[in-house]
Amino acid sequence: MGVWNLRCILPALRGAAAALGLALVALSPAHADRGGEPAARQALLQAREAFQKGDVARLAALRPQLDGHLTEPLADYWLLRARLDRASAAEVRAVLARWAGSYWEDRLRNDWLLLLGARGDWNTLLAEAPRFRMNDDPEVRCWVALAQVETGTAAPAAVADTVRQTWLAQRNAGAGCAQAAGRLIAAGVLPAEVAWQRARLGVEAGRLAVATQAVALLNSDWVDLVERAFNAPQRYLDDKVTAVRHRTKEIVTLALIRLATQDPQAAAEEADHLRWRAQLTAEERGWVWGAIGRRAALRLQPQAPQYFARTWEASLPDEWRAWHVRAALRAGDWTAVRRAIALLNPGTQQEPTWTYWLARALQASGQPAEAEQARALLQRIAGVEGFYEQLAAETLGQPLSVPPAPAPPTPAERAAVRALPGLQRALLLIEWGLRTEGVREWHYEVALHSPGGLPDRELLAAAAWACERAIWDRCINTSSRTRQQIDLTQRYPMPLRELVVPRARAIGLDPAYVYGLIRQESRFVTDARSAVGAAGLMQVMPATARWTARKIGLRDFEPHRIDDPELNITIGTAYLKLALDDFEGSMPMAAAAYNAGPGRPRQWRQGPVLEAAVWIENIPFDETRDYVKRVLANTHVYAVLLGQAQPPSARLGRIGPRLATARAPDSELP
Repeated sequence: MGVWNLRCILPALRGAAAALGLALVALSPAHADRGGEPAARQALLQAREAFQKGDVARLAALRPQLDGHLTEPLADYWLLRARLDRASAAEVRAVLARWAGSYWEDRLRNDWLLLLGARGDWNTLLAEAPRFRMNDDPEVRCWVALAQVETGTAAPAAVADTVRQTWLAQRNAGAGCAQAAGRLIAAGVLPAEVAWQRARLGVEAGRLAVATQAVALLNSDWVDLVERAFNAPQRYLDDKVTAVRHRTKEIVTLALIRLATQDPQAAAEEADHLRWRAQLTAEERGWVWGAIGRRAALRLQPQAPQYFARTWEASLPDEWRAWHVRAALRAGDWTAVRRAIALLNPGTQQEPTWTYWLARALQASGQPAEAEQARALLQRIAGVEGFYEQLAAETLGQPLSVPPAPAPPTPAERAAVRALPGLQRALLLIEWGLRTEGVREWHYEVALHSPGGLPDRELLAAAAWACERAIWDRCINTSSRTRQQIDLTQRYPMPLRELVVPRARAIGLDPAYVYGLIRQESRFVTDARSAVGAAGLMQVMPATARWTARKIGLRDFEPHRIDDPELNITIGTAYLKLALDDFEGSMPMAAAAYNAGPGRPRQWRQGPVLEAAVWIENIPFDETRDYVKRVLANTHVYAVLLGQAQPPSARLGRIGPRLATARAPDSELP
């Protein structure tokens, strides 16, 4: 029986006897004789190196060493991917068929679909696209839409909305969506205004390539004008007296948006000139003031609400309008909070963040009917997990308790999951040091292979397997996908408790806070490495580790040992305590400092005294804002699990400028 045929018998395995389950586990790679594994591991690592270098000959020479091995699909993927642009359709389909049902089949099909789109091989593209199970690539989505138009299988108008939404949401200048949009603009079913909107988004985000690609679809001769407006917006505007033609109006709009990213106040003064107020359309002016408001809000400038007040009639991107809400929160204008949330797309309004703040705005009205609406909104999101979900539960007076744990996976459930070659291979790849490949395959198996992912019981069984192997990130992420059966001990494990809890208490830290931070930083992956060099459980930067070691008198500190759990926890908790003390015990500010460095939260705390939730929501960096929320939400759950529950707001407080009587900030804190 082929290994992938095992998936077909999963229903039978789920109901199998425990003895059968034990037999299957005994045959899995976790328990098999691995006498030949060192050679296979060496061959696979060498194959990866050859793939990264594009050395097809070396890959071909290594490939036979992995015949019949669990990692054979990955070897075949690398070998064909390295020469995909030269492979025939028959060759590609042969590999796809050989590993049908696997992550590597779908990964290869994704790559092939992109190549087919770039080549304009519409018939092959349309034949293969329905078999793409992940179906998560926006470029593939656009290529398919274009192929449908070019082959006559769909009218241009039928795919216009899909292309528009996908294109506007893309961050980078992808070829597929741009070509599809250009085709639909030429057909008259996608208005030229969409290209200008795409250009505005690109300019505001600092992505000139996005803007010029979009404008080139309308007229390639205009690209030079866009580049001039982007590179020297004030000079471009100074040279313009009139903006009569539509093209000129749009490029003036781009220049004003670009100026807003450099100096919101200067952009506001320029936008207020009579010539632009008179000559730009209301729609163009709305986008300009939206960009000015967003950039002022990102700088926490008090003028942001008045800039946004000139956009009420404009249809702005949700990302911009969200900053309208944040600026209104910072100003304490609950009426503006309500109005701005109402302008978000309906799906965005349903997110816990905006549901919570809408409820708070309704409560602020003092009207009984609106208080009831607020209560209904809070009840919809309240829960033990999630920053705003926890605040909603506290507002409603719900008890702080752990939901009952589901029944442990049965032997048959465990056996069924452990029989999946994709999960077996993922764990093996992670153990062999190919974490990226292993994590992707694991995620595919639990979330993407079947619509909606694995059902709850199988997710719990897969998470339990990862927990047993101390692969904590897979344990946490897999268990977090369950919808009805919630196991918080899987979602919030506490490995190394004998190190974390005593160390935290010895230096005056809340162990729940330390666990909450580690869970967010590394998911308890001891050898985790970030793109910027942060290392270990607590993701300590090398320079920070050296400084902290000196600060606490740690002799004979060796930077290369920073992955050692005990040393990492010692250094990481010491730094966290120093940051917490520097920010007068504020957990939100200390967490922000841990993520973004202490200088930034020192700057962000200037201005009005705010409740911490408002301050957190106004953190200008998306990553840091999300990080602080997650660390604090994690802390709350860990406190409940450790029997130290207290209301979430007790860890928040209020945040404002440092008091004159407070200790001066530690200027050496890195």
